[in-house]
Amino acid sequence: MFSLPTAAAIHSGRSQGALAIYYEHPRWFAPLFAELERRGTAYLKLPAEGRFYDPGNLAAERGVGLVFNRMSPSAYRRGGGHHIFYTLGWLAHLELQGIRVVNGERAFRHEISKALQLSLLRSLGLPFPHTHVIHRAEDAPAATRGLRFPVVLKPNVGGSGAGVMRFDSLEALTAAARTGSLDLGLDSVALVQEFVPARGGHITRVEVVDGKFLYAIRVYLSGETFDLCPADICRTTDGSALETACPVEAPKAGLKVEAYQPPEAIIEQLERIMAAAGIAVGGIEYLTDDRDGQIYYYDINALSNFVADGPRVLGFDPFVRLVDYLEREAGYGH
Repeated sequence: MFSLPTAAAIHSGRSQGALAIYYEHPRWFAPLFAELERRGTAYLKLPAEGRFYDPGNLAAERGVGLVFNRMSPSAYRRGGGHHIFYTLGWLAHLELQGIRVVNGERAFRHEISKALQLSLLRSLGLPFPHTHVIHRAEDAPAATRGLRFPVVLKPNVGGSGAGVMRFDSLEALTAAARTGSLDLGLDSVALVQEFVPARGGHITRVEVVDGKFLYAIRVYLSGETFDLCPADICRTTDGSALETACPVEAPKAGLKVEAYQPPEAIIEQLERIMAAAGIAVGGIEYLTDDRDGQIYYYDINALSNFVADGPRVLGFDPFVRLVDYLEREAGYGH
C-alpha cells in the first residue's frame, strides 16, 4: 500500500519531504540508489509489486514530497503486465492530490504507446518512419499497403525491443499472420512500420534530465537486433569491455557505443518532444535513413537506465546529474 514512510522505510539522510522512487525491475536502479546513499539523501523505495492505494484516503500521501516514476513498459515481459495500467491510474491519483511526480501520468501514457508517440511527433511536424497501426494480427498484411519492405511489426507497448519482428516480404508476413506467430503485445495494438536502414550502421540515443539535453550516444548495430537498451551495451567502439556494462539483462554481443554531440537543431527538436510528452527524464532514439539522408525519430522513452559505465563512455556519471535534479525538485538542501 502507498502509505507514509516509517523511519525504517526511509533510507537515512537529510529530508524535507520524502523522495519516493517507484519501480518494478529489481536491478536496473541500483546505480541510482547507490548515488542517493553515497550522498546520504533520504529516499523511499516503492517497489510496484504488492502495492495498492485508497482513492478516498488522502492521509497516505501526506509527507511525500516527490515521486519519481521508474515503471517500465517491458514489465509485461517479466510477468508484470498487471503493473502497467494500474500505474497509469495511480500516477493520475497522485497528481490529482497535488503530489509532484517526475514522469507522471502524461509521460507514462506516452511511454506505453508507440502509436501515441508517432501521433505526438506528427503534431510537432517531426519525421518518423512510415507506419500503420493495427489491432488485429490478421490485418498486418493489408496494413503494408503503401509501405516499403522490409517492414517491422512492433507491439504498441514495448521496451528493450520486446516483440519486434522484421519481415522482408509480404509473403513472409502473411504466413506469420496465418499461423498466429505475430505478437501484438499487452494491449493487442501494434505498428506495421517501414524498416529504415541506418546510415553509418548506428542509431543515436539522446538522454534528457529536467527536460534538457544531458548527453547522446551512438549505438553501432551488428546483426539483426532490436534490443538496444543502452545499459546493456557491453563494448566501446574500440572493442574494450565495459566493466559495469551488463548488470541488467543479457549482454548484447556485437553492439558498440560512443559519445556523440548532436547538432543544436536536433537538440532543440528533442527537447520540444520531451516537453510535449511531459517527460522530464528519459531518452529519444533517432537514425538517418541510408537511402536518402532523412532523419527519423522512432522511439520516445520515459524510462532510461543511462548508458553502462557512463564515466568511461561520456566522461561523467549521469546518475550524479540525475540525483542533483531530484534533490532540487524534492526541495532538499545541499
